[in-house]
Amino acid sequence: MAADIISTVEFNYSGDLLATGDKGGRVVIFQHEQESKNRPHLRGEYNVYSTFQSHEPEFDYLKSLEIEEKINKIRWLPQQNAAHFLLSTNDKTIKLWKISERDKRAEGYNLKDEDGRLRDPFRITSLRVPVLMPMDLMVEASPRRIFANAHTYHINSISVNSDHETYLSADDLRINLWHLEITDRSFNIVDIKPANMEELTEVITAAECHPHQCNVFVYSSSKGTIRLCDMRAAALCDRHSKFFEEPEDPSSRSFFSEIISSISDVKFSHSGRYMMTRDYLSVKVWDLNMENRPVETYQVHEYLRSKLCSLYENDCIFDKFECCWNGSDSAIMTGSYNNFFRMFDRNTRRDITLEASRESSKPRATLKPRKVSTGGKRKKDEISVDSLDFNKKILHTAWHPKDNVIAVAATNNLYIFQDKIN
Repeated sequence: MAADIISTVEFNYSGDLLATGDKGGRVVIFQHEQESKNRPHLRGEYNVYSTFQSHEPEFDYLKSLEIEEKINKIRWLPQQNAAHFLLSTNDKTIKLWKISERDKRAEGYNLKDEDGRLRDPFRITSLRVPVLMPMDLMVEASPRRIFANAHTYHINSISVNSDHETYLSADDLRINLWHLEITDRSFNIVDIKPANMEELTEVITAAECHPHQCNVFVYSSSKGTIRLCDMRAAALCDRHSKFFEEPEDPSSRSFFSEIISSISDVKFSHSGRYMMTRDYLSVKVWDLNMENRPVETYQVHEYLRSKLCSLYENDCIFDKFECCWNGSDSAIMTGSYNNFFRMFDRNTRRDITLEASRESSKPRATLKPRKVSTGGKRKKDEISVDSLDFNKKILHTAWHPKDNVIAVAATNNLYIFQDKIN
């Protein structure tokens, strides 16, 4: 089912809840099971907590356009009380959802019977005080705010600010700043739309707020550049404060250079010192204090460089892979094809390729590292580049904010892995 294809994965701030959004507009939330002494192996177990329909398909009559219900992004808000809040967005509309629990219900009303029928007022002879009775736990999801009609183009990013009162939403050409309490207006803080659309040379591909400084945000472009903006400098941040770009090596220039340099994701480290960008073939880590080149570059699937022509023909070259940091910023993870995902240790510079598939992912089984042979004689455990399945791709991954637990979305399957317990 195409509607079941997972389109976003996100842990909340504590890591106890994991939300996924799919192409059918549904949000499924998984809850971490508390480990018990007699079953310690359940440490990484997540079970379904709540499922709700976040967005429905719509039709824009003025533009004769269908607006699909697919969830593009989910972002959690920090927990302030017993309820949880999250933002979810499709191409046009952002919604703030409240997820709350109910385990009691009121009984003993004066004006109605237990089955809900109204009582005859003349028969009421005494006053009853309603009491709260325990009931089976119910998890309710209710939309608290709907932020609509602010984006002409498709929303690709939402990011909650560190002040926990405002958030950004970005489409291809504009970035808006919203207050979580105000739905009828937002402030346009970046607008790269040219007066003449024929002069359009780049689009915004991703945007994110700084984790600690509420005035700083970055956005990446299809030209492989990242701009850091400071909202203290001006209300309209069309002029950036910093501009991150790696000079291109003229010797490796090809017809595909511009396409593969487009940045599909940008993420600040938890410390706020670094940011990571993902382009088609690599992941780069940038120090915010150094704009002229990244401090680290990791090749994700360099063996595909010779296959760019066929990847262009089957449109895979336009796939948008996401990337994520672990809780301590010491490792990073991103996806690849054939249901492979890659992890890089920043301290040891070691990397590993793992596979998320039903065959290799029996519960409690240890994942075996995979290797792709790049020509010459293929070793026993290696997979040749030509036998990779480009329809099986891992675009969306998430890392638990504290533990070594990761969530990997492979089309319509969600895999959760944890580090091995001895």
